[in-house]
Amino acid sequence: MRKTAFITGSTSGIGKATAELFAKHNIRLVLCGRRKERLEELELKLSGITDVFTLDFDIRNKREVIEAINSLPDNFSNIDILINNAGNAHGMDTFDKASMDDWEAMLDINVKGLLYVTKAILPGMISKNSGQIINIGSTAGKEVYPKGNVYCASKYAVDAINKAMRIDLNPFSGIRVGAVNPGLVETEFSDVRFKGDKEKAKKVYQGFSPLKPEDIAEIIHFAITRPPHVNIADLVVMPSAQASSTIINKGT
Repeated sequence: MRKTAFITGSTSGIGKATAELFAKHNIRLVLCGRRKERLEELELKLSGITDVFTLDFDIRNKREVIEAINSLPDNFSNIDILINNAGNAHGMDTFDKASMDDWEAMLDINVKGLLYVTKAILPGMISKNSGQIINIGSTAGKEVYPKGNVYCASKYAVDAINKAMRIDLNPFSGIRVGAVNPGLVETEFSDVRFKGDKEKAKKVYQGFSPLKPEDIAEIIHFAITRPPHVNIADLVVMPSAQASSTIINKGT
């Protein structure tokens, strides 16, 4: 049976790569994001391959999330796969110097946004006792690193939510919950974290081969194509050069 996937943060990076890979496998797509032009470009690109519906809303706004999901037409409203991918990092300062606006942005998007979307989609999965939720975490949710403070806290929250969700939904045997936690992936992540300082962002990925968004997309596709009795509950993936958040072999 053909499945429908709902992907947040689909206009770039991991979300976009996942959408492109899913389309190749004839999965119907609901693509979400705040950058309307990028959504339209992606819809145009993929609609020749699969059915695509886009939702332009702010994941931080509970009302917008609920209204957007409730507005889905019938042929897109039966969600089989939820990819909670939307997330970002703002700033990289010590705790005493960090901006509280940055803190709020990370908590609103990385934690509350994930909760709002899942809460809105979950009733449909429960009613049919079928579905799969994949939460995109980070190695930052496994160990805290210097100047990571609230970004790490937000990803620790994703790790806890993933575990709690899996426990609470265990009575519904047809619903699988798991997480993919990437290390360094070369996306627009660092551009956002360093607030448009592209040179600084570029240096993050220099001297070694970082993961690509397509690498994570392939892992996500692997997870959703396992037999019903198999669940990838919690997977950590890093580039070969990375041993931890702070130990990266960048050669000489």
